[in-house]
Amino acid sequence: MSQDGIDLNTSLGYLLKEASSALRVAMEEVLRPLGMNVTHYACLELLAQREGLSNSELARGAFVTRQTMNVLLQALERDGEVTREAPVGKVLPTRLTPKGRQSLEKATAAVRSVELRMLAGLTEDEQSTALHILRSMIHSLRDGDNA
Repeated sequence: MSQDGIDLNTSLGYLLKEASSALRVAMEEVLRPLGMNVTHYACLELLAQREGLSNSELARGAFVTRQTMNVLLQALERDGEVTREAPVGKVLPTRLTPKGRQSLEKATAAVRSVELRMLAGLTEDEQSTALHILRSMIHSLRDGDNA
């Protein structure tokens, strides 16, 4: 096997993936007692911030397939956390119900506790710098094809 590969101890991409994985595990742990997972939480959070999103928009925002989001939305509708309105063309707008907002409030507190734990070792300046660097990386990767 070649020794010319990436050093995983210093690979920023690998460390970002490891951090992402650790964050997801920690979020799942605090959401599980609430009967949620990360995708469920992300869906509710997206709807709270941008009411009326379509299945496709929610799927993109939660980083899942449209099929996965459709199954989740059917369950959320059945459980009374969202309503899906009459189609507008091919789009089926989705909105949070009061029950969905209550679920989101509890989940947000749980997720915020994980984020605070993750950031505990950083000063405010370091947190601000980290946000700036991450946004810059995302921008560079997304716009890299247009360069």
